[in-house]
Amino acid sequence: MAALDRVKVLVLGDSGVGKSSLVHLLCQNQVLGNPSWTVGCSVDVRIHDYKEGTPEEKTYYIELWDVGGSVGCATSVKSTRAVFYNLLNGIILVHDLTNKKSSQNLYRWSLEALNRDVAPTGVLVTNGDYDREQFADNQIPLLVIGTKLDQIPETKRNEVLTRTAFLAEDFNAEEINLDCTNPRYLAAGSSNAVKLSRFFDKVIEKRYFLRDGSQVCHFS
Repeated sequence: MAALDRVKVLVLGDSGVGKSSLVHLLCQNQVLGNPSWTVGCSVDVRIHDYKEGTPEEKTYYIELWDVGGSVGCATSVKSTRAVFYNLLNGIILVHDLTNKKSSQNLYRWSLEALNRDVAPTGVLVTNGDYDREQFADNQIPLLVIGTKLDQIPETKRNEVLTRTAFLAEDFNAEEINLDCTNPRYLAAGSSNAVKLSRFFDKVIEKRYFLRDGSQVCHFS
């Protein structure tokens, strides 16, 4: 079997938001029984069928790079993480729906990965204000995923999801909210599964195809 082409997708967000559980679910289609803190970075692989069900269907490897979520802004911490940001093709931004700060910190994570964090000790979100122009020319596909949906009481869900909906708009990205301990949230044919597949297709197109649909030739 010929080696599959691959793309690199970063999985970013604060510690404790459930990145490792999410990656395990995406790659193994199983719940992670005993998640632990990620030190540095761990990499898992998902097999994805680009444009599944069409004549253009092709199988790719999606490398999901789960980057440790230390929120420290120290230069040493950032420089250590920077090595994982090279040659990225897409970013999944993960936040905990029960933790408002983890949602706000996604702005810092994204700008850091895109090498646009010009104020390493500054606050990127102030009283809900955010400059969307920072992403106006971004060519890296983004996906926002909110976790721990099961921990929000039914009576509070509309309020919380309304509060976090602006994230997807700011990042010009689609949004998925789920419970990483329940695979049904990503069941085949579900709206979440469709959004996820669409995101991976977009990452592959940005990496391997020109705007007119022709394939880019890469030489090793």
